[in-house]
Amino acid sequence: MTDAAAGGRHPASARATVVPVSDARPSADPSAGLFPGRVFVSTVLDALETKTTMSSRLARRFVQRAAMAGFLIGLFYVTHYAVVAAFDAVALGDGVTLRTIGRLVGAVSFGWALVFIYYTKSELLTSNIMIVTVGAYHRRTGWGRALRLLGLCYLGNLLGGLVVAVLLRFSTLTEGAVMAEMVAAVEHKTAYVADGAAGWGDLFVRAVLCNFCINVAMLLVYNGLIADTLTKCLVMITSVFVFAFLGLEHSVANTVLFAVVGLREGVDPALAAGNVALALLGNFVGGGLLVGLAYSYVNDERGWRAGTGGDARG
Repeated sequence: MTDAAAGGRHPASARATVVPVSDARPSADPSAGLFPGRVFVSTVLDALETKTTMSSRLARRFVQRAAMAGFLIGLFYVTHYAVVAAFDAVALGDGVTLRTIGRLVGAVSFGWALVFIYYTKSELLTSNIMIVTVGAYHRRTGWGRALRLLGLCYLGNLLGGLVVAVLLRFSTLTEGAVMAEMVAAVEHKTAYVADGAAGWGDLFVRAVLCNFCINVAMLLVYNGLIADTLTKCLVMITSVFVFAFLGLEHSVANTVLFAVVGLREGVDPALAAGNVALALLGNFVGGGLLVGLAYSYVNDERGWRAGTGGDARG
């Protein structure tokens, strides 16, 4: 008779060891909650590898992709000013217009530019600033290659903006109130440079906040926590809305604006160049340091994996 037939009695040596439920569960990775941005960093580093390869081996195609981003920025930025002008033309009496509503709607309209750039896989300088900074922190690229990538990207953005500017020069799309809005914007932006140190500081802060907004949006898109396309679009639209409505400074958008107005009305090249230079510096701080470098550091698990405890070393 088998042990089973005899009532299931087993010798002590053959008895199964009962494992507590808590011990039977696979242990969770303790670093998952400590470094939640690992997906973001991994996605950015993968994107950097593609961009670095393109900028070195397929440079002309990389510039073409960047030109598409510049073209889209130009088209949507002009739309932004056209919307503001259209609402400002609606008079309510006593000199009151719908201009404020126009600024709201115009900023939302401009927000779609980043969505179009993202889903057409175009190359925008301001988000690439964050990407190369993450790559430099993790030693996946050197600053020589990073600057080459950024230089080609800005060249493409500029060329795309120039194409839009030339097309608009020979059309009536920016005549009248639309051009008046754009000229006023140029005067406001170049005044920061002409006003000396106080204006430079104001421009720099606006540029820092601008690219911080843009790259926080890209962080949310890249971090793997947002699965649906609609939410990704809303994140990107909101980030651009904030910078457009608050009047923050975006180096590429400013470059395209100066090109569009310059070909029709003319701009002071020195003041325009000064604006773009300061905006580039602020954009680097906002996107490269406050998002790229900061998020790379707080999600750097190499010290933790090596048993050092990471922040235990300071």
